[in-house]
Amino acid sequence: MNKDILHQAIGLLSRREHSLKELRQKLSQRGYELAEINEVLTFLVAENYQSEVRAAESIFRNRVSRGYGWLYIKNELKQKGVSSDIRYSIYQEQDVDWYQQVAATYHKKYADTEVIDHKDKAKRMRFLQYRGFSIDEILSVLNAN
Repeated sequence: MNKDILHQAIGLLSRREHSLKELRQKLSQRGYELAEINEVLTFLVAENYQSEVRAAESIFRNRVSRGYGWLYIKNELKQKGVSSDIRYSIYQEQDVDWYQQVAATYHKKYADTEVIDHKDKAKRMRFLQYRGFSIDEILSVLNAN
Protein backbone atom coordinates (compact mmCIF):
# COMPACT_ATOMS: atom_id res chain seq x y z
CA MET A 1 0.00 0.00 0.00
CA ASN A 2 1.25 3.46 -0.92
CA LYS A 3 1.85 5.34 2.36
CA ASP A 4 1.83 8.72 0.62
CA ILE A 5 -1.72 8.16 -0.64
CA LEU A 6 -2.74 6.91 2.79
CA HIS A 7 -1.39 10.04 4.48
CA GLN A 8 -3.07 12.29 1.93
CA ALA A 9 -6.40 10.50 2.42
CA ILE A 10 -6.18 10.61 6.22
CA GLY A 11 -5.29 14.30 5.99
CA LEU A 12 -8.41 14.95 3.93
CA LEU A 13 -10.54 12.96 6.36
CA SER A 14 -9.08 14.79 9.34
CA ARG A 15 -10.53 18.06 8.06
CA ARG A 16 -14.04 16.74 7.34
CA GLU A 17 -15.91 13.59 6.36
CA HIS A 18 -15.68 12.70 2.67
CA SER A 19 -17.56 10.15 0.60
CA LEU A 20 -15.57 7.49 -1.26
CA LYS A 21 -16.30 9.24 -4.55
CA GLU A 22 -14.95 12.54 -3.22
CA LEU A 23 -11.78 10.91 -1.86
CA ARG A 24 -11.20 9.01 -5.10
CA GLN A 25 -11.63 12.23 -7.08
CA LYS A 26 -9.32 14.31 -4.89
CA LEU A 27 -6.60 11.68 -4.81
CA SER A 28 -6.73 11.06 -8.54
CA GLN A 29 -6.44 14.82 -9.15
CA ARG A 30 -3.15 14.66 -7.27
CA GLY A 31 -1.83 12.19 -9.85
CA TYR A 32 -2.07 8.87 -8.03
CA GLU A 33 -2.92 5.61 -9.81
CA LEU A 34 -6.51 4.42 -9.49
CA ALA A 35 -5.50 0.91 -8.39
CA GLU A 36 -3.39 2.29 -5.54
CA ILE A 37 -6.18 4.72 -4.55
CA ASN A 38 -8.72 1.90 -4.41
CA GLU A 39 -6.40 -0.18 -2.24
CA VAL A 40 -6.04 2.69 0.24
CA LEU A 41 -9.78 3.40 0.22
CA THR A 42 -10.53 -0.26 0.94
CA PHE A 43 -8.17 -0.09 3.91
CA LEU A 44 -9.77 3.14 5.18
CA VAL A 45 -13.26 1.65 5.03
CA ALA A 46 -12.11 -1.59 6.70
CA GLU A 47 -10.48 0.36 9.55
CA ASN A 48 -13.52 2.67 9.83
CA TYR A 49 -11.55 5.81 9.00
CA GLN A 50 -14.06 6.48 6.25
CA SER A 51 -17.78 5.85 6.48
CA GLU A 52 -20.39 6.71 3.86
CA VAL A 53 -23.02 7.01 6.60
CA ARG A 54 -20.94 9.44 8.67
CA ALA A 55 -20.16 11.49 5.56
CA ALA A 56 -23.84 11.64 4.60
CA GLU A 57 -24.91 12.58 8.13
CA SER A 58 -22.29 15.32 8.24
CA ILE A 59 -23.46 16.78 4.93
CA PHE A 60 -27.07 16.53 6.06
CA ARG A 61 -26.48 18.33 9.36
CA ASN A 62 -24.39 21.01 7.69
CA ARG A 63 -26.98 21.79 5.04
CA VAL A 64 -29.89 21.79 7.48
CA SER A 65 -28.05 24.25 9.70
CA ARG A 66 -27.52 26.50 6.67
CA GLY A 67 -31.22 26.53 5.80
CA TYR A 68 -31.47 24.06 2.92
CA GLY A 69 -34.37 21.73 2.19
CA TRP A 70 -34.44 17.99 1.63
CA LEU A 71 -34.48 18.17 -2.19
CA TYR A 72 -31.24 20.15 -2.25
CA ILE A 73 -29.60 17.88 0.34
CA LYS A 74 -30.72 14.72 -1.46
CA ASN A 75 -29.29 15.99 -4.75
CA GLU A 76 -25.98 16.94 -3.13
CA LEU A 77 -25.68 13.52 -1.50
CA LYS A 78 -26.38 11.89 -4.86
CA GLN A 79 -23.68 14.00 -6.54
CA LYS A 80 -21.19 12.99 -3.86
CA GLY A 81 -21.86 9.31 -4.57
CA VAL A 82 -23.91 8.40 -1.51
CA SER A 83 -26.17 5.42 -2.26
CA SER A 84 -29.93 5.80 -2.32
CA ASP A 85 -30.29 3.39 0.62
CA ILE A 86 -28.11 5.60 2.81
CA ARG A 87 -29.90 8.75 1.62
CA TYR A 88 -33.27 7.22 2.49
CA SER A 89 -32.13 5.99 5.91
CA ILE A 90 -30.65 9.40 6.78
CA TYR A 91 -33.91 11.07 5.78
CA GLN A 92 -35.89 8.66 7.98
CA GLU A 93 -33.55 8.92 10.99
CA GLN A 94 -33.22 12.68 11.17
CA ASP A 95 -35.97 14.56 12.97
CA VAL A 96 -36.35 17.72 10.91
CA ASP A 97 -39.59 19.66 10.60
CA TRP A 98 -39.25 20.85 7.00
CA TYR A 99 -42.14 23.30 7.37
CA GLN A 100 -40.34 24.95 10.28
CA GLN A 101 -37.09 24.85 8.29
CA VAL A 102 -38.63 26.65 5.29
CA ALA A 103 -40.21 29.24 7.59
CA ALA A 104 -36.87 29.94 9.29
CA THR A 105 -35.09 30.25 5.93
CA TYR A 106 -37.81 32.52 4.58
CA HIS A 107 -37.81 34.82 7.61
CA LYS A 108 -34.04 35.01 7.68
CA LYS A 109 -33.96 36.17 4.06
CA TYR A 110 -37.04 38.39 3.98
CA ALA A 111 -37.27 39.51 7.64
CA ASP A 112 -41.01 40.20 7.84
CA THR A 113 -41.25 42.24 4.64
CA GLU A 114 -44.57 42.10 2.84
CA VAL A 115 -45.00 40.53 -0.60
CA ILE A 116 -45.42 43.44 -3.00
CA ASP A 117 -46.90 41.75 -6.08
CA HIS A 118 -46.94 38.49 -8.06
CA LYS A 119 -43.45 39.14 -9.41
CA ASP A 120 -42.07 39.47 -5.88
CA LYS A 121 -43.93 36.35 -4.77
CA ALA A 122 -42.50 34.38 -7.72
CA LYS A 123 -39.01 35.60 -6.84
CA ARG A 124 -39.42 34.40 -3.27
CA MET A 125 -40.75 31.04 -4.46
CA ARG A 126 -37.75 30.58 -6.78
CA PHE A 127 -35.38 31.34 -3.92
CA LEU A 128 -37.00 28.69 -1.71
CA GLN A 129 -37.12 26.19 -4.60
CA TYR A 130 -33.41 26.72 -5.18
CA ARG A 131 -32.87 26.01 -1.49
CA GLY A 132 -34.52 22.61 -1.99
CA PHE A 133 -37.95 22.99 -0.47
CA SER A 134 -41.06 21.38 -1.92
CA ILE A 135 -43.96 23.39 -3.31
CA ASP A 136 -46.16 22.40 -0.33
CA GLU A 137 -43.57 23.69 2.12
CA ILE A 138 -43.08 26.91 0.14
CA LEU A 139 -46.79 27.64 -0.17
CA SER A 140 -47.30 27.01 3.54
CA VAL A 141 -44.90 29.80 4.45
CA LEU A 142 -46.01 32.20 1.69
CA ASN A 143 -49.71 31.79 2.52
CA ALA A 144 -49.01 32.30 6.21
CA ASN A 145 -47.50 35.73 5.50
